[in-house]
Amino acid sequence: MSKIYHGVVNAADKFVPNALRPLWNHAAGPKTVFFWAPVFKWGLVVAGLSDLRRPADQLSISQSASLAATGIIWSRYSLVIIPKNWGLFSVNVFVAGTQVLQLYRAWDFSRKAPKAAA
Repeated sequence: MSKIYHGVVNAADKFVPNALRPLWNHAAGPKTVFFWAPVFKWGLVVAGLSDLRRPADQLSISQSASLAATGIIWSRYSLVIIPKNWGLFSVNVFVAGTQVLQLYRAWDFSRKAPKAAA
């Protein structure tokens, strides 16, 4: 797979305009996993935003807490590594933010919901 990927990158290399060369050749640019991993991770943000339509009683607190924690941890990590990966930072801030919002919705629902008779 690596040979195919490098072949595609080398073929595309000649079509990249000079204005985009710094991004293209950056240590965290499109030629590396450091670019593509955050790009695909935006899917988690989209999923979190689509869950805003889900009723609060159907939210998974453990899933939201896990995603919020990883978003916070990876946001910090992305600024410590070299090269700093601002794409990874931004996607993780949004992952954490959407999941913290989901946790708030679940907490607010449990606070306002009438308690079941025991």
